[in-house]
Amino acid sequence: MAGLLVKLFVCPAVVVLADALFPELNYASLYQSIGVGLFFAIAGHVLELFLLRPGTLWLSTAVDFIAAFLIVNLSAFVLPGARIVPIGAGFAAILLGVAEYLQHLWLIRSGRAEKA
Repeated sequence: MAGLLVKLFVCPAVVVLADALFPELNYASLYQSIGVGLFFAIAGHVLELFLLRPGTLWLSTAVDFIAAFLIVNLSAFVLPGARIVPIGAGFAAILLGVAEYLQHLWLIRSGRAEKA
């Protein structure tokens, strides 16, 4: 549960940061980038429930990177006024991947990735 709470704050912040940093990623309003970050946080948490175990750090991070790229890239088709180039989605996915790597590392080292 701690992983989900961290994701609900970190993922939207990272998407907002990516929106501010990269001109290839342009959401029409702040709530759109926050919404995409929240959607990814929930999707990332579900992926963690299925994949994250000790020994699967890089696999889980790679799957989260791919999911981040797809979610950010496809959000351009769902959100009105959002203009996203695939390279912009890639930049956002890299930032989200780094954040996910750090979160996965923390979850594994603290023992929170162990499933009963």
